[in-house]
Parts: sequence; structure tokens; C-alpha cells
Amino acid sequence: MSYIEQGTIEQKKASFALFLGGFVTFATLYTTQPLMPLFAIQFGISASTASLALSLSTGLLAIAMIAAGALSSEFGKKKLMIISMFAASIIGILTAFSPNFWTLLTFRALLGIFLAGVPAIAMAYVSEEFNPKAIGTAMGLYISGTTIGGMSGRMLTGWLTDLFNWRIALIVIGLTALAASITFLFTLPEPRNSEKKHATLKEMLFAYKVHSYNRPLIAVISLGFLLMGSFVTLYNYIGFLLMEPPYSLSQTFIGFIFIVFLTGTFSAMYMGRKADLYGNPRTLRWSIGIMAAGAVMTLMPILSLKIIGIAVFTFGFFACHSIASAWVGEYAKFNKTQASSMYLLLYYLGSSVVGSFGGWFWAHLHWSGVIGLVLVLLVIAIPLIYYAENREPGVYSTLKKEKSSNAMDCV
Repeated sequence: MSYIEQGTIEQKKASFALFLGGFVTFATLYTTQPLMPLFAIQFGISASTASLALSLSTGLLAIAMIAAGALSSEFGKKKLMIISMFAASIIGILTAFSPNFWTLLTFRALLGIFLAGVPAIAMAYVSEEFNPKAIGTAMGLYISGTTIGGMSGRMLTGWLTDLFNWRIALIVIGLTALAASITFLFTLPEPRNSEKKHATLKEMLFAYKVHSYNRPLIAVISLGFLLMGSFVTLYNYIGFLLMEPPYSLSQTFIGFIFIVFLTGTFSAMYMGRKADLYGNPRTLRWSIGIMAAGAVMTLMPILSLKIIGIAVFTFGFFACHSIASAWVGEYAKFNKTQASSMYLLLYYLGSSVVGSFGGWFWAHLHWSGVIGLVLVLLVIAIPLIYYAENREPGVYSTLKKEKSSNAMDCV
């Protein structure tokens, strides 16, 4: 196979394009997160209902990614990512013209469905096209794009909402994403190690079946649900906390707190390299410990310490996501798109389900309840890492031998 090698011009172009793909995904997906307290006030809805502006998008994105893996076999990875990014950018702009909250939810549902063509395909692209020795670093660069996108979308939304209104904010984010999509179109190299193939439904279902028997892989995939669920839950309700006395912060200030995503940009690449040196399991455990420490720090009443805690928590999360993403590619020796889709299915289901469920903890137990939920999820993640580290694939190997040559070609 011909790989994209570290230090080449092609590697720089591919990394930049994937950075843009991550940017567009997170900028458009999470732009409504800092607006949840505003939606609750303006539309007269509860915190849990307001959280649907994000949870509905991530939930449908998770489900649609299963179909995205199949569509990539028909259209090709690059083409499908391009279609998804352009569609999501336009839908993001149209969301600004929603006359009521339920129309807004409709647009957000469509955005989640169309965005599904980027995350799983991008992860598979990295696993297939980059030199295996540099996958951890390459995945870190992609994840860093998601951190910049998530940070920029949230910060710009807060600032523009205070300066103008939330509708103008969504239009600006959508136009920015559209410009990034155009650049992506002309920058990403065409895939060389995967081909467009017509895969039957039976072949695709068999690919998922094979992966479902790969027990270490399933353990790693399950981490996505726990880690993303804890991350989104903290960020969904921190805005509600900071708008209350004694903080009473403005939308702009709350939006600029998301500058701590820069720690995630650094950690995704830095800890990705550490994982290449020390192994995924050990580095993942370190990163989860960092997340837990940051979460506990947000319980302190002093605002500066809360913000430092959010930064530490964010550093740990993006390190975890970068490492787990690369680990999925290592356990899935073939049909990497389907494996990535399974990881991201649970990843975004965690965002959707736990993100909304966290509203109950906020309403009944306030911030200490939210952090308690986050810590429970992180504790559950630890034995899954040990399981993935020490278990053999088992029956997975037998099923792999049963796979027909046609099914083997399912991308």
C-alpha cells in the first residue's frame, strides 16, 4: 500500500483538510450549546428541553453514521465528506431563520443527519491513508480541528449574540463553515487505499457482526459513550450555573470560557504522541484521571478555579478521544469505516442521551449532581480499558475467517 508519509507536502495538505473537516463538524454541531439558557428564557422551556437543540442533532448523527459507512462504499470517502460539509453549512444558515423552537429543532435534526458523513469517514481515512506509525499523531491533528471548531463556534456565538442576536450568530458560523468546506474540497488528497465498491446489505451487516464479536474493540467503542456523555453533560449545564448568582455572567463571557478548548487542541496531539510511545491503555488511564481532577475542581466556588478545572477537564477529554479513536483503528484490521461508525455511534449517543439526562441532575441536585454523574461515568471507563488491554479477540478470529472475499472488500 502507498501511505501518506510524515513530513511530506501531501501529509501537510491532508492534515490541514482533516483539520477543516473537524472544524466544520464541531463548529456547526455545537454552536447552540451556549445558547441553551437563552432558548430556555426566550421560548419558555426547561433546561432539559433546551438541551434538545444539541441532543437531537447528536442523536440523529449517531444513527445516521451507520448509513454513512455504507454510502462511503458507493460514493467514495472524499465525495461523501464534501457533500456532508456543504449541506451542514447551508442548514446551519437556514436554522437562523427558525420562527419557533420546534422549527429550530427540525433544522438541527437535519444538520445532525447530514453531518454524519464526516466523523466516521474522516477517522477511517486517517487509519487507511496515513503511515501506521504516525496514526496517533494524525488522529490528534484531526481531533485538534474539532477542538478549534467547537471553541470558535461557541465563542463566536456568545460574542455575536450579545453584539447582535443569536440569529446573526448562526448565520456567521454557517458562512464560516461554508468557506472551510470549499477549502477542504481543493485540499484533501484522493484516497488511494480504498476503492468505491458496491456492497450488499448482507455484506455490510456481516461487517458489523464481525466487529460486534471483537470484544476488545467493543470495550474501546463503549468508551466513546462514557467519555462524550461526561464531556457534553458538563458543558451543557455550566452555562446555566454561570448565569446564576453569584456569577451572573454575560453570554459573551460564557462563550469566551470555551477558549479552554485550546488545551484540547494541544492535548490531542501531545497525548497522541505519548500513546505512540507508551501505549494506548496507559495513556488513556492518565487522561481519564486528568478529566476527573478537572471535574472535581469545578465544584470549587471561586470562579477562576472553576475555569481552570474546565480547562483541565477539557485537556483530558480530547486526549482520551484522540487515543480511543486511534485504538479503534488498531483493533479493526479491516472494514475500518464500520468500526469507526460504531465508535462514533456510541460517542454521539453519549452526547445525546447523557447530555439530556444530565438535565435531571441539574434540576434536582444542581451542579454537584452534574459532577457526580460525570465522575460515575469516568469510573466505569477504567475497567473497560483493562478489559480491552488484556482480552484476546476470541470468536472474532473465527468469524473473520468465515468472511467471504466480497465482504472483505466492504470499506
